[in-house]
Amino acid sequence: MRAHYLADPTVSETHRLPSGGSGIAMSDSEEHHFESKADAGASKTYPQQAGTVRKNGFLVIKGRPCKVVEVSTSKTGKHGHAKCHFVAIDIFNGKKLEDIVPSSHNCDIPHVNRTEYQLIDISEDGFVSLLTSDGNTKDDLRLPTDDTLVAQIKEGFESGKDLVVTVQSAMGEEQICALKDVGPK
Repeated sequence: MRAHYLADPTVSETHRLPSGGSGIAMSDSEEHHFESKADAGASKTYPQQAGTVRKNGFLVIKGRPCKVVEVSTSKTGKHGHAKCHFVAIDIFNGKKLEDIVPSSHNCDIPHVNRTEYQLIDISEDGFVSLLTSDGNTKDDLRLPTDDTLVAQIKEGFESGKDLVVTVQSAMGEEQICALKDVGPK
């Protein structure tokens, strides 16, 4: 084999190793350029050990982002894991979900963000127009599903109040979750 490498005319003397092989590796001859984009490929969740998730924390159950309302840990037999029983409410539709996870295992935690926007307009078809902090408008959100909150938003808007809505976003979904009255216009 050694004679083959020495006889290879495509490998110059400067790239020969003392063993007779070529010193050229893939990484020497190729360069990789990566552009960083803020959210490109960003994960919608992160792992966290089930035993460390607490009440009022967030958790993904059956693919839905939820807020934990109850946690109980049960000790099992001498060869089993301690298990965490979670009772949680879906942060977008309000449905109650439950899950049981071994406390030493990881579970998915959603990245949950809350952003405030000034309410500009409410359209006939239930979409809202919001003013972002950089002066642009955001027109892709509907009124929330909570009837009480919808009534407060419509009442405040129709009476000419200056309203700020809080939009909660997680796992590619977003919804208005709170309202602040900052006074008359």
